[in-house]
Amino acid sequence: MEFKMKENSFVTELEFGQLEVSGNSDYGFRPFQLLVSSIAVCSGGILRKVLEKKRITYTDIKIKADVTRNAAGVNEVTDIHLHFTIIGADTTDEKIQKALEVTAKNCPIVQSVNKSIRITETFEQIKHA
Repeated sequence: MEFKMKENSFVTELEFGQLEVSGNSDYGFRPFQLLVSSIAVCSGGILRKVLEKKRITYTDIKIKADVTRNAAGVNEVTDIHLHFTIIGADTTDEKIQKALEVTAKNCPIVQSVNKSIRITETFEQIKHA
């Protein structure tokens, strides 16, 4: 990836399109937003694969990410809590919990940051949307 400097941001061209990143949300995606998005979406994608491999059907997955940053430091991300809402699954909470454990161990982005950012996960099931 190559980033080119603009007046208020940096830009790169990727397969899907242009990505503009800035410390100011008026000019692009903020770096911490991309970090949190990467962790949440990687986890969601791996969870999807794990559920499918275990033949657990569902209709939708939603992820809410809560972020804690250290204002006393350089405002670094210290904690991310992911809350998964699994809609339309016909399974037990124990099976979902086990799937989340497998997900965390197999998500390359979570594993990349696990020594510097504490990541916790919870879930709820909604049987019918």
